[in-house]
Amino acid sequence: MFDSMAGNPVEETGSSAVETGNNAVTQWVELASDAAFAIDDRHQVVAWNRAAEQLLGYAPDEVIGRRCADVLQSRLPGGEPLCMPNCELFRCFRGCQPRGVPSCRVRRKNGDWVSVGYSSLVMPGQMPGPPSGAVVAVILLHENEERHVRVPLRGVLQIFALGKFGLAANGQGVAVEKWKRRQAVTLLKFLVTQLDRPVHRERILECLWPDVDEKRGWGRLKVTMYYLRAQLRAAGAGEDAVRTVGDAYLLRRDAVWVDADNFEKLVAEGRTLQGKGRNDDALRCYDEALFLYRGDYFEQDVFADWCAEERERLGEIFMEMLTRKAECHAERGEFAEAVQVCRKGLVHDPCRESFHRALMQYLARLGRADGAIAQFRHCQAVLAREFGVEPMPETQRLYRQILAQENAGAVPAVSPSGATARARQD
Repeated sequence: MFDSMAGNPVEETGSSAVETGNNAVTQWVELASDAAFAIDDRHQVVAWNRAAEQLLGYAPDEVIGRRCADVLQSRLPGGEPLCMPNCELFRCFRGCQPRGVPSCRVRRKNGDWVSVGYSSLVMPGQMPGPPSGAVVAVILLHENEERHVRVPLRGVLQIFALGKFGLAANGQGVAVEKWKRRQAVTLLKFLVTQLDRPVHRERILECLWPDVDEKRGWGRLKVTMYYLRAQLRAAGAGEDAVRTVGDAYLLRRDAVWVDADNFEKLVAEGRTLQGKGRNDDALRCYDEALFLYRGDYFEQDVFADWCAEERERLGEIFMEMLTRKAECHAERGEFAEAVQVCRKGLVHDPCRESFHRALMQYLARLGRADGAIAQFRHCQAVLAREFGVEPMPETQRLYRQILAQENAGAVPAVSPSGATARARQD
């Protein structure tokens, strides 16, 4: 650690050393002429200077303690998210690599977007494995400039399959819309659906050129594969990101980062933590998963058979995750938050009766029986309009229970976990 700004070593250990180091970093941030902030090993903002407040509109007390991704919401020029769970920048900082981004957009407090460049200063004295709460980096924002310190993280290509398709590498978006061979994009997407699994060339030909004979199709595939590999290498992926396995091709999981793959891992981790009663940690996983789920899987390929099954599967995982997230909030007594999660689920699937029922329960626990009754009637109208059916008997029983207890002036004693158990049976 260092004594204030002088750089003189101070022998401290544990929390006192972390506090001393963080105080010194706070001084560096406050003295910076550019907009600057510092983050710790938990992704939380620990220092925020006046220039950052002027640039983004947040006062220090509005951001200190919050995750940097939640504050900045950074996106690359093509719309791909830059700030993500365990993002590339943070991995560089933990690896003691200063890293910059030439151009991206960050969100101001008023909702406007501003174009900035990132540069950084890492804290090597605390690497590797800094103690909890220790600062790992100071980040500077340069409005409308491209000054940056750049150390490429080679071999990692980010693939965004949830929502609008996109690629990013080394802190920059890859303009796939400018690729001359459009089938190369479809080929890459198809390989993503089979991540780390060999795909025989006949399946690829059926997907890309179903009406072309095998000989011509094989020729097109070789040219397209060559072009795809060249584009991936130019973007910063490893030399062997797409491997040839006999008459098949395989997109290596260790050569790419795919948002859908990481979304599923986060949900699984959250489920495990929730099963152990660690709802706080589970919620953090669910929040990170929710951040990644920007839209349905390959949403622009609505009529493509090759991704339809995976889109449906991931959509169900997303809805289950929302159910579990609402349950976590309810078990913490945060019924207002549980209500918001249920409403988000109904935006994605207005006919999901289990969410209507859970929403009724959580509204009742908030003392809003009138809202729960209105929700039942809305559910009734939606199901009648879409399917010509009435709500399930258990939904009707809950409605009568809430109605009777409202008339009696009581709050229904409903069980969030029971609601979730029923939701899984729908």
